[in-house]
Amino acid sequence: MLALFQTIDLALNLYTWVLIASAIFSWLYAFNVINSRNQFVDAIGRFLYNVTEPALRPIRRFMPDLGGIDISPVILLLIIFFIRSLMWTSIYPLVA
Repeated sequence: MLALFQTIDLALNLYTWVLIASAIFSWLYAFNVINSRNQFVDAIGRFLYNVTEPALRPIRRFMPDLGGIDISPVILLLIIFFIRSLMWTSIYPLVA
């Protein structure tokens, strides 16, 4: 049971870093810091978009329009942190 929780925690931790990378990539892309015509950069951008968009889309549907500011990654990160802390507090009595 502990191995299952550790695997889920690792997957959530990796997804957290992918979300952060996606947000940073979108800022770099928006401000033309990176070359969008480069195939490697385009491949990274498509990968990050395809991995994060299915989780961010439902959050964006319920968010009010903030005038070009997208806080859905922050909300998703808060949800992930909540799930991780809830998961570890529920398993802590079994480990201790």
